Amino acid sequence: MDKAEFLKGRIRLKKTQRQLAELLGISIKAVHSYEQGWRKVPAHVERQVFFLLSRSRVDEKDMRPCWVIKKCPKEQRKCCPAWEFQAGKLCWFINGTICECKSQKNWQEKMKICRSCEVLSSLL
Repeated sequence: MDKAEFLKGRIRLKKTQRQLAELLGISIKAVHSYEQGWRKVPAHVERQVFFLLSRSRVDEKDMRPCWVIKKCPKEQRKCCPAWEFQAGKLCWFINGTICECKSQKNWQEKMKICRSCEVLSSLL
């Protein structure tokens, strides 16, 4: 998550820097540093911001689960934790999902794939 996405996320959440800092359990200085680009947004903060954005959606009922969007075959769905836990709207939040027919090794690798997917990109 770059500084522009972080700022856009805070604005979409309708939070001040202080309010977002309290919500994320970080300092206001950290929020300011992320928005200015002085510090990289850590993976755990990025994940939490996306989670909050996903829960603040009014039109969530209109969102389709990832396996519908990606047209995953039943055999592939059965191996995917997003299917197992019926979290097709939060697939980006779950490690080990089977995107591009393989499980990703780490958060950065996973987010490269997720950023080009409709499920996550619809949040920002």
